Amino acid sequence: MNFDFTDEQNAIREAVGAVAKRFDDHYWSRKEAEEAFPFEFHRAMAEAGWLGITMPEEYGGAGLGVTEAAIMMNEVARHGGGSAAISSIHINLFGPHPIVVFGTDAQKAEWIPRLISGEDQVCFGVTEPDAGLDTTRIKTFARKVDGGYIINGRKLWTSTGQVATKILILARTTPYEDCKKPTDGMTIFYTDLDRSKIEVRRIPKMGRAAVDSNATFIDDYFVPDSHRIGEEGKGFSYLLHSLNPERILVAAEAIGMGQDALQRAARYAQERVVFGRPIGQNQGIQHPLAENWIELEAALNTTMKAAWLYDADRPCGAEANAAKFLGARAAHKACETAVLTHGGLGYSKEYQVERLLREVIVFRIAPVTEQLILSFIAEKVLGQKKSY
Repeated sequence: MNFDFTDEQNAIREAVGAVAKRFDDHYWSRKEAEEAFPFEFHRAMAEAGWLGITMPEEYGGAGLGVTEAAIMMNEVARHGGGSAAISSIHINLFGPHPIVVFGTDAQKAEWIPRLISGEDQVCFGVTEPDAGLDTTRIKTFARKVDGGYIINGRKLWTSTGQVATKILILARTTPYEDCKKPTDGMTIFYTDLDRSKIEVRRIPKMGRAAVDSNATFIDDYFVPDSHRIGEEGKGFSYLLHSLNPERILVAAEAIGMGQDALQRAARYAQERVVFGRPIGQNQGIQHPLAENWIELEAALNTTMKAAWLYDADRPCGAEANAAKFLGARAAHKACETAVLTHGGLGYSKEYQVERLLREVIVFRIAPVTEQLILSFIAEKVLGQKKSY
């Protein structure tokens, strides 16, 4: 394994950084205050071709791997946009994966180019109020009728639902109690987000106000057979294909936010003079910052190893989960240290670090909790009995 980026990978970082730098702190502060989706940033990334970095070349994508996507999203996160910038484009990289792998040629030709161009935006309807991370217990049900399915159900934390034109829905097509295995009987649909049949209700939350999260209510919604992805009843297994890439990307994104916070803190420590000397001259300031750098670098190395394993078609479940765990923790600690380094000014919105701290904590919770990661490692790596 070569730890050096290739010329192409370095070019990706530079080009993505050039786009991200066009959107300064004032832009992201304004978007948060207005609770307005960053359409300008999303459009700029689409026009530069980055929304299709992992999509097949025959549909207009770059056909690159998770490694390149992780490099891209880490760079996006390093330039002040925080989780608002990340979340505005994140789902393009892993959400449509079932379409790419299991969709028909006609489905891919119709849907993928529109996602790459930014003409369509998709939201993800998987999590439910009563099921949480126990996806096998979802209650949203798709009843077979002539020509398609009638879907009824409730989804929670549907990000970008206020602006999306498409929705990817995981629904049961066989009741839980009628399945041989809990993971059987679920089906994926990719369809229009028709707001006359689907209510999308915004959830006020701690951070990332610029990118909405929602409770979604689906009532008697007809979805044609042509909008079903793959075989009926195989939806859960299709979702599993995107879990490791998602964990890798989330790790890279969180680390990027931590790196941004660390650089802001390091600059402030050089510039802020108290008692006749820069505060960064004091070990009480130096050591926490140095520790942040060490932890972020260790997390980044784990993340890139996981990405390399995935792209080499080798098992990477443990590494992907470890990357998400380490990345989220290191980033959260770096953002907290950045606030403390700024002292009272760290509590003000002017210096941005309070926003980064509010936004970064979600990575410790989603898309999988630290506790489930530890249970996975204990069982799959250390041979312990399943605990849940």
